[in-house]
Amino acid sequence: MLRLITDFDGPIIDVSERYYQVYQLCLQKTKRENQQIRQLSKAKFWELKRAKVPEKNIGIASGLDESQAQQFAQLRRETVHTQPYFEYDRLAAGAVAALEEVQQADIDLAVMTMRRARELEYAFNQHDLGRFFPKDRCYYLSNDYVKTRDVDDKPLLMERALLDLPPAYETWMVGDTEADIVTAKKHGVKVMAVLCGIRDRTQLEIHQPDLIVNNLKEAVDILLSESLPQVV
Repeated sequence: MLRLITDFDGPIIDVSERYYQVYQLCLQKTKRENQQIRQLSKAKFWELKRAKVPEKNIGIASGLDESQAQQFAQLRRETVHTQPYFEYDRLAAGAVAALEEVQQADIDLAVMTMRRARELEYAFNQHDLGRFFPKDRCYYLSNDYVKTRDVDDKPLLMERALLDLPPAYETWMVGDTEADIVTAKKHGVKVMAVLCGIRDRTQLEIHQPDLIVNNLKEAVDILLSESLPQVV
């Protein structure tokens, strides 16, 4: 059995509009009355996010002073994963077609995400994605889980998944961040990083995934091809 474990945000869900809406909100809430600011375009903002530029620096680039930028960064952290803003999430291009291909090919499919249970359920309902992932193929955080760092928390999900899931002759993970790459490598799982998420090629290359591809569709096409790369 061939298995694919995919991250959710990035490969399947495009979060860029949610992040940009929250950026605009936090900028407006942080600036002083009549203060001139430089609101970044969505393209520029997302370029900085993908390059892993700290939130504080994004605030400063937008015209906030040092103190305001700290407030901006804190407000953003408190806001970006709250329910009102999840409605801005969109399906990543080609993601549903890729998931349908996986189902048709009878590849064992699981999702592994740093979303909490209620956040994943909301997205499943909003985008009709539950049909791809039975409950015993979903790995996520409980609603009361106290997060530390993704690179520390996500490997715990992988550990649980590898204990729970039936044996597979080959397992691949697809993700868009360093946490996905670190998680896979820690557990001896091959990993493809996608460029359609929240990290750019430079950031992904630092962590040396087995492959870097454009999106989930390309990752699935590689898995289904007879010329599946042999990872040494």
